[in-house]
Amino acid sequence: MDGPAVVGWASMNPHGIRAFAPGRVNLIGEHTDYNDGLCLPFAIERGVTVTVRLQDGDAISAPGLPDGDPYVPGTVSELRAAGIPVPGCSIEIASDLPQGSGLSSSAALCVALSLALSAAAGAEPPPPAELARLCSRVESEHAGAHTGLLDQLASLLGEEGRAVRIDMRELDWQPVALDLGDHTLAVLDSGASRSLAESGYNERRDECRRAAELLGLESLRDASDGIGLPEPLGRRVRHVITENQRVDAAVAALEASDPAALAELLDLSHASLRDDYEVSVPEVERAIAACREAGALGARIMGGGFGGSVLALFAHSAKLPDGATPVSAGPGARLLSAPR
Repeated sequence: MDGPAVVGWASMNPHGIRAFAPGRVNLIGEHTDYNDGLCLPFAIERGVTVTVRLQDGDAISAPGLPDGDPYVPGTVSELRAAGIPVPGCSIEIASDLPQGSGLSSSAALCVALSLALSAAAGAEPPPPAELARLCSRVESEHAGAHTGLLDQLASLLGEEGRAVRIDMRELDWQPVALDLGDHTLAVLDSGASRSLAESGYNERRDECRRAAELLGLESLRDASDGIGLPEPLGRRVRHVITENQRVDAAVAALEASDPAALAELLDLSHASLRDDYEVSVPEVERAIAACREAGALGARIMGGGFGGSVLALFAHSAKLPDGATPVSAGPGARLLSAPR
């Protein structure tokens, strides 16, 4: 894009290009995405808004971000590698997602940046699966967190009032009505901040990779059991197998309007994540206990683990514990304003 075009665009769009990407709650299906498994997330109303204003030259600035933050340069690099000529611009970022709480603020940031910067370049963004992979590369190769595709796809595919069942092997998805009747889903921050790159998340991925190799499998999606594997690999395999089963059981519970069955699945998922996958910490267990004392029918750790938030299902009459935030399924990532 040459200089006159930039100046002309800026004069017509003084408020810039804006894109929004929501955070996500994963109803069930944790640590299955990078094992080619199943998951059942939904986008939430909170998220990240990115505003891009074009400027002369090739420089890209993001005032307000700390020096060395990898997400803007990483996203720009990956978009340009994908053939999207990101122009010089100034980027502003606003978020009402708490960082480190397990609501996927980093994936929402990457998705919002990708949509806004693609529009600034006058290009269509890649389709959802391709864009999710691009954003995942930003997190793994630039930020050092080897995430799967769950967070990015949940942000991109969100629909109001619906979760989405995602098959990570086939990369296909189906919406699932998230009709809980008079019940409420809420998240409660455990107070234990976490960084995926600094936690045991990458270690768990490595353990699953080693387990698959020892079983002679491409991924743990094909595992039938972990018998004979050294521990803790056998426990990691057991979690992945049973968590995949819980995803389809949760879909069935939603279709049958059976919140009691869904609550039981949340409890079973937490027990598996705590005991077999070992991603809980004392602060998370205290948050789970607080939810149960407030009347939660079921609760579990959510996200990569080692801190972050817990998800709980409450009857309508229950008083949520202090600090808990109700969550519901909202629309997915989108442009809010574009070049005219």
